[in-house]
Amino acid sequence: MNNQQLQASFIRYKGNTFPMLLNPLRLIEMYCQVDDFVASFERYIGTSLIDSVSESPHSVNEPCLSHSEIMTIEIMYHLSGYKCFEYYYHQVVEAGCLRAYFPKAPSYSWFVQLKPRILPLMVMYLQCCRLGMLCGLYYADSTTIKACNNRRIHSNKVFKGLAERGKTSTGWFFGFKLFLVVNAFGEIVKVMFTKGNVADNNIGTMLKLFEKLRGLAFADKGFINQKAFDSLFKNGLKLVTGIKSNMKNKLMPMNHKLLLKKRGMIESVNDILKTVCDIEHTRHRSPINAVLNVFAGLCAYTFLERLPSIFN
Repeated sequence: MNNQQLQASFIRYKGNTFPMLLNPLRLIEMYCQVDDFVASFERYIGTSLIDSVSESPHSVNEPCLSHSEIMTIEIMYHLSGYKCFEYYYHQVVEAGCLRAYFPKAPSYSWFVQLKPRILPLMVMYLQCCRLGMLCGLYYADSTTIKACNNRRIHSNKVFKGLAERGKTSTGWFFGFKLFLVVNAFGEIVKVMFTKGNVADNNIGTMLKLFEKLRGLAFADKGFINQKAFDSLFKNGLKLVTGIKSNMKNKLMPMNHKLLLKKRGMIESVNDILKTVCDIEHTRHRSPINAVLNVFAGLCAYTFLERLPSIFN
């Protein structure tokens, strides 16, 4: 596809243009990074599993797209500005500017059936290749991933037995929680996906979330747990939070107080994940694809050119 064809295939959504779709270098760069990881992962797994190759080297239902191509299409969706994957697939992948790069793309229904295959790869890709650097200065927070509207909780069958009711400062919800730790440059360092009824100050969750981190971490009042504070401090991490109205005031070093005021940066990260990367919607018909949607959105966030930072 030449430059004129690329310019002619501008994808517009609500009056906005998205050059990420039209930049072949960015697309090729993303695909090469994903493909290198998938090749290394499959090579490692292949040496660790018992050989189970049948007489026929190729399955009858072997997909016409590789795992790398499926992952690239999924990540690109979260950078496209579309809020419905079906519209994105029909207008961009099948008949739009990505058609030249994925000429063997299957039908939409068949692609949706292929998506669960890449969930382990997407999770490992985020954990192994896309996390930010450990700089000793971190911000933590949790955000809700709603499974449905509160009025449809009793009729929801997709997440029955999986999602739970939880409560935040904005009210009750039904779904899951996404715990994030980002560094001072807005890069994701730690991710944890839990049920909606898990409290922010759950000691098990906090110890797992901040595991192997050293330095300073800042969070909101919901993370207050003295036992967890003491345990993390012994491991080399000092967690700093505000105080509740019923707590006694404590002196705090001025630099800690100034850094705590920068905690709004992670709120910006959560906002970008939900509005730009579209990690939350209530149209899922499969729990596996719902989790894949979250982790693909997290991977897409790491490809953004500008990230929130306490230095901005």
